[in-house]
Amino acid sequence: MLIRIANIILPVFSIIGFGWLYARRVHPDMAMVNRISMNVLAPALVFSALASRDFDVAANGMLIVGSIAVVLGSGLLAWPIARLAGIDSRTFVPPMMFNNCGNMGLPLAVLAYGNAGFAPMVALFTISNLLQFTVGVWMIDHRARFASLVRNPMVIATVVGFAFALVHPPLPDWLSVSIRMVGDALIPMMLLSLGARLFEASFADWRIGVLGGIVCPLTGFAVAALAVPVLHLDPTQQGLLIVFGCLPPAVLNFMVAEQFRQEPAKVASIVLIGNLLAVVFIPLGLTFALPP
Repeated sequence: MLIRIANIILPVFSIIGFGWLYARRVHPDMAMVNRISMNVLAPALVFSALASRDFDVAANGMLIVGSIAVVLGSGLLAWPIARLAGIDSRTFVPPMMFNNCGNMGLPLAVLAYGNAGFAPMVALFTISNLLQFTVGVWMIDHRARFASLVRNPMVIATVVGFAFALVHPPLPDWLSVSIRMVGDALIPMMLLSLGARLFEASFADWRIGVLGGIVCPLTGFAVAALAVPVLHLDPTQQGLLIVFGCLPPAVLNFMVAEQFRQEPAKVASIVLIGNLLAVVFIPLGLTFALPP
């Protein structure tokens, strides 16, 4: 089991490490890279995976329900913790809800379950992003305009991808291959970008970072563990939901906090330390997720 877990997590953390080393040496401007990832590569990956004939919406319906439960349930559990700790809930709760299902979740799903885990984890990734760009943004700023949110490329790709998943209209091979090739570039790019982002982050607010780094995977795991027996998921789906629940806070939380000026330095510390603590929580999650 230890060798299986090592073979799953070491490629992920090694690429993150390469990104950190590159940022330390070159100090690249990641703004354009992240913009291309979120506006081009991620929508292409989402559409390609959802529109694939390998993805069955009906068969994965309960898994999607489980992901919504993990996101919202984590927020409900984190809210009183924020109040007790005297932290602004708008700063603390969103990073507990929206985890690194893109940067870490997708490669972990592929390495742990192969092609059978890829499309379902993409579905969880799209649901999480859809909730973050709607519910998450509203939590931070109640005046956010939903009209501008629904024009986000990720939201559009999610809606169109699920529509294709339901009816599977014919798509020319050259077009589907082109979209898939663009989307396939996202996973290594996101891991390298995560490493570069971690180099830029600060340990200044380390106390809130440690708290968030512990609360995020524990609340996610707790909700996932409660949801698994209720939703009657198959073994692969059970494992994917457990892995989804154990993931650290997403880097995207920092970008959203920066955009809305919601204490981005504190959110950066939560993301930084949370992803460092993933070295502990991801192996623990895989221990429960992988079949014996």
